Amino acid sequence: MVLSPHVPELSSLELLTTVAHTGSLGATGRELGLTQQAVSARIRTVERLIGVALLHRGPRGSRLTDAGRLVVDWAAPVLHAAAALDAGIDSLRERRDDHLTIAASYTVAEYLLPGWLVALSTEQAAAGLPRTAVHLAVHNSEQVVTEVLDGRTELGFVEGPDLPAGLAHRVVARDELVVVVPPGHPWTRRPPGPRDLAATPLVAREAGSGTRRAYERAVAPATPAPPAVELSSTSAIRGAVLAGAGPAVLSDLAVHDDLATGRLVAVPVPGLALDRTLSAVWPDGSTPTGPARDLLRIATHGR
Repeated sequence: MVLSPHVPELSSLELLTTVAHTGSLGATGRELGLTQQAVSARIRTVERLIGVALLHRGPRGSRLTDAGRLVVDWAAPVLHAAAALDAGIDSLRERRDDHLTIAASYTVAEYLLPGWLVALSTEQAAAGLPRTAVHLAVHNSEQVVTEVLDGRTELGFVEGPDLPAGLAHRVVARDELVVVVPPGHPWTRRPPGPRDLAATPLVAREAGSGTRRAYERAVAPATPAPPAVELSSTSAIRGAVLAGAGPAVLSDLAVHDDLATGRLVAVPVPGLALDRTLSAVWPDGSTPTGPARDLLRIATHGR
């Protein structure tokens, strides 16, 4: 259905209806925050659009013509329907904003997301908004990407720059990986070179994790030795290193306290670049909205 070009906008119908209720251009202006001249000018625009006079203008004021009263009567159900549509849209937005589904890699989920979620909750409370219930799925980066592409999560957080087609992304943080060993390990006295590191079986994350991919890229073209132990969480890897299972490559976010207290020792590897990016991802062609948009802003800018 294509409407005639003579049909006024809803705002113009609201204006004319207000004139009918107040009986005065001046009173209408005061109610809508407009000057009397602005109200009169907008009525003239509607009159030109429709092609008939809607107001009698005289020295004693203005009043609706018969045509004006008809237009107001016809506009009533239209405005009522528009109000119902507006209320329905608000309801949809409120239900959407009630919850947020996100997925994150282990490093982001354990060491960055808690602060971001607290900031989101604080912002909502300050604005008088209901708190969004957040459902967080924690996976390796490869699985996070799959969930976002499949539409199972609104926003994902991954480690590393390798992203497939179909995703938009934004860098939210930068991270550095460090080689860690327990105190007394031979590498604390004689650090390895990149080839020595690649040839050493490590306590490692599973294939598909951002940490493992970043390490493999850093030691390329060398092929890393098979892991001594393969574990699916950072906490388990830290425990295995402390128990003497072997060295590991972990995020400095994950081992900051261990390094500060001396439980673990960071081993420098000359010539090895182990920095990486942490990114938010969402389906390409879309834009995060509502709480997802707010969380993305907080993660990117820290506010």
